[in-house]
Amino acid sequence: MPGNSSRKGAVRKHGKGTGNAGNTAGSGGRVRRGLEGKGPTPKAEDRPYHKSYRKRGPEDPARTPPHRQGPRREFTTRAPKSSDDWVIGRNPVLEALQAGLPVKRAYVAEGVERDDRLRDILKFAADNQIPLMQATRNELDKLTGGAVHQGVALLLPPFEYLHPDDVLGEALHAEGPALVVALDSITDPRNLGAIVRSAAAFGAHGVIIPERRSAHMTAAAWKTSAGAAARVPVALATNLNRTLKSFADAGFVVVGLAGEGDTDIGAVPGVDGPVVLVIGSEGDGLSRLVRQNCDVLASIPIGSKVESLNASVAASIALYEISRCRG
Repeated sequence: MPGNSSRKGAVRKHGKGTGNAGNTAGSGGRVRRGLEGKGPTPKAEDRPYHKSYRKRGPEDPARTPPHRQGPRREFTTRAPKSSDDWVIGRNPVLEALQAGLPVKRAYVAEGVERDDRLRDILKFAADNQIPLMQATRNELDKLTGGAVHQGVALLLPPFEYLHPDDVLGEALHAEGPALVVALDSITDPRNLGAIVRSAAAFGAHGVIIPERRSAHMTAAAWKTSAGAAARVPVALATNLNRTLKSFADAGFVVVGLAGEGDTDIGAVPGVDGPVVLVIGSEGDGLSRLVRQNCDVLASIPIGSKVESLNASVAASIALYEISRCRG
């Protein structure tokens, strides 16, 4: 019907006197801005959720988002990322001080109960001009990650490992026959510390540990070694098998300690000369390639009721036997 505004396709127009009734709000440009996009898609290695990003090394600055780059503020009360460089407890702290470990900072808790050990620590610190920083128990708990510190703690600088070639040179030029201990995948830091302590007790000239799949000289290893790591060089090997070959080329007899070894540890040929004693992991023993690089596999005779010995115990017995055979 002519003039019928409700017909299909009709558009209602408002005049000046009709007001704004019935008007629809516009987008205000939101649709247009949405169509503009957010720029080019970042590369896969620049997207934190992509697997290519996770392949970057932790030191790669490209892994750090731009807004997080730059120097950080450091807070003295901030807990450390790890407790690897801490020595805690009165006995370990005193032994570490007496062994001459480099100390970055030393702490003592306010109002801590004093005993003979603590008095020895305070006296040693005073005699050797080692400043002790006072902290509340809560602050010391935060600094040491909640560990049982007994009111005293030492913050050590990162452990300085030697290169295996340095251990090789020192062992060859030392008085008496050379003796070096190599560890194959010892993952328990307490076992590592105990082996280092035994190595020091029986005159070993160094300990070699693999860079990967091995315990390192953390606070737990320091505590178990009772400061012996300050007297026995510890070297970090990028490739243990290549290191064993270099020692063999230098005239060392490479002796692998294995439960199924055919030779008694007390009857190893060439024990009176340069020897590398290789200790296997706590569970699997020596790896296949390490076995192949050993000149002889030796065993410790034990009763049939016991399947095997702890790695650090076996190392101590073997080192004692080598020392006894050398007279």
